[in-house]
Amino acid sequence: MPIDATQPYDDQNVFARILRGEIPSRRVYEDDYAVAFHDIAPVAPVHILVVPRGAYVSWDDFSARGSAEEIAGFVRAIGHVAREHELVAPGYRLLANIGGDAGQEVPHLHVHLFGGRPLGPMLAG
Repeated sequence: MPIDATQPYDDQNVFARILRGEIPSRRVYEDDYAVAFHDIAPVAPVHILVVPRGAYVSWDDFSARGSAEEIAGFVRAIGHVAREHELVAPGYRLLANIGGDAGQEVPHLHVHLFGGRPLGPMLAG
């Protein structure tokens, strides 16, 4: 179901439930601002999701309402995970889908971190 990036936050979404520990995940990093865990359906050798701890529907929502501290902490968490998984030198891709046209499926901001092989063109077709 496509997500409207302006919709109210739903605290029963899968990532909110993972953050609360109601659904298990293979966590690779967590701090006061973010949690990172392996995607359950990886499309690259490294496919990690990084989600902020705050209740934000999308990147647009986060950039409008998040505090400077939350935004900086989240961005630093993404960088930390990339470095920890030795992706910086060969390269990696970050992807954040915002809204239905972009394919956002979960109404909680999340960034996909892909790496571990050449990833090809950014968009197909």
